[in-house]
Amino acid sequence: MSFWEYVATRHQQLLTDAFQQASLVFQCMVIATLLGILIGTFTYRSTWAGNLAILSTATILTVPSLALIGLLIPLVGLGVAPAVISLTLYGLLPIVRNSVVGLRGVDPSLVDAAKGIGMSRAARMFRVELPLAWPPILTGIRVSTQMLMGIAAVAAYASGPGLGNEIFRGIASLGSANAINQVLAGTIGIVILALLFDAAYVLIGRLTISRGIRD
Repeated sequence: MSFWEYVATRHQQLLTDAFQQASLVFQCMVIATLLGILIGTFTYRSTWAGNLAILSTATILTVPSLALIGLLIPLVGLGVAPAVISLTLYGLLPIVRNSVVGLRGVDPSLVDAAKGIGMSRAARMFRVELPLAWPPILTGIRVSTQMLMGIAAVAAYASGPGLGNEIFRGIASLGSANAINQVLAGTIGIVILALLFDAAYVLIGRLTISRGIRD
């Protein structure tokens, strides 16, 4: 059976796995984005706190994904839970780092001007600092999403959802008629999803970043 014949006969299952993978990555990115920006806003003013936040999230990223998921299984069981926890943790570093760097790069004179016209600290953060720091933050979100799209495939090891199940089934049955087709279908599906997510971020950037900042 050729690859395209395999896809044609299994398209319903492949679409289901692709939707589950996209949903898993999207939900984890929402959580990681909120946590990452929150950590960045609380730590960027202090050199040691910001560096500690970056170092801590970088340390998490050095833990092999298979090992982290394996360590989580005894605590939260199989399925979605270990996948969500591990992916959220892995997604933090680029967002935290770019939040800290972006907020530190905001022109202090603009912040002082906002303070001079009576803006509160919260108003300065949400109306001045975060909008100006948004381009690097969005870049961090894009990088995290690309990483998580690949790492999410490993979630199949813990009975997690997604296209990783196709890849693991193919690897487990190497030598059989459709083993390579399974691995290819899962891998190509992940690449396509990553490209679609990145295209969506490009559109978000055009809609949320002012032309003056982009230029």
